[in-house]
Amino acid sequence: MNRNSKTIYFLLGALTSITVIIIAGFILYSNSEDIVAASDEKNDDNFPQNYRIISPEVPKEIYFAGERVPLENFEVYERVDREILVNTYWHSATILAMKRANRWFPVIEPILKRYNIPDDFKYLAVAESNLDNVVSPAGATGYWQFMKAAAEKYGLEVTSEVDERYHVEKSTEAACKYLLESYQNYGNWTMSAASYNMGVAGVNNQIGRQKADNYYNLVLNSETSRYIARIVSLKLIMQNPQKYGFDLNGSDLYPQLKTYEMELPGSVVDFADWAAVREINYKVLKMYNPWLRDNKLTNRNSKIYTIQLPEKGSIEVIN
Repeated sequence: MNRNSKTIYFLLGALTSITVIIIAGFILYSNSEDIVAASDEKNDDNFPQNYRIISPEVPKEIYFAGERVPLENFEVYERVDREILVNTYWHSATILAMKRANRWFPVIEPILKRYNIPDDFKYLAVAESNLDNVVSPAGATGYWQFMKAAAEKYGLEVTSEVDERYHVEKSTEAACKYLLESYQNYGNWTMSAASYNMGVAGVNNQIGRQKADNYYNLVLNSETSRYIARIVSLKLIMQNPQKYGFDLNGSDLYPQLKTYEMELPGSVVDFADWAAVREINYKVLKMYNPWLRDNKLTNRNSKIYTIQLPEKGSIEVIN
């Protein structure tokens, strides 16, 4: 290729590059105008710009069941700080806890009071199950997460047909019995709560190994170490949700269930038929009585069970 040809190719290449740069600049300029316009749109009332990600303040003093949490210890402070952060920004779970609490705290609170258990323990149920009848991978079941052996020890019936771990009132009573027994053993509610999570045998083993009997002085597994901090963080947020950025109205909360009781002294061959006679269906019966685990009840010992049924007109039964 001669010198003139090279010059022509060079000029053509330069012109092509300049053209590409001009076109790219035009596209970027056009897009920037679109971005600015979109940003302006988001500044209107439909796109508020006042949402901020912050580290919520840890109160100077925190109490659990009347017992002070030693926040002057930096490690304890950081435990609490972590749980406040987690439960503040795990929006869905915390909002569900608030919604469900409106329905279930009025059921749980009087039972705690009757057994002289501090009211703060209702937040232990939130920490355990988020107020839902869940089953853990280990088999702990219900709002209070009882294992089968512990449930039976504290008076709950657990069979293929009846599992009272799913019965809110009865499982709350069982939890109260456990906590009272634990309190007699340890002499404080903080250790009682820790033992609820880890088990009395597990806590006692660590007390013996570490020669310390204060919860905050014990090296425990991660879950139990976080346990009290999680309970108190849920308490703080649920007692003052606006402070932590939650904006729920009364209409957002789940209403209490309107029910009446019916005694069931005998057996039931088919609960679907039994429910239909009472103008509900099997699903509604199970919703109000999740502790019924089968569609029949043998009841060989003629035990008297109490069934909860919805007040007439309180639920729309789908036909």
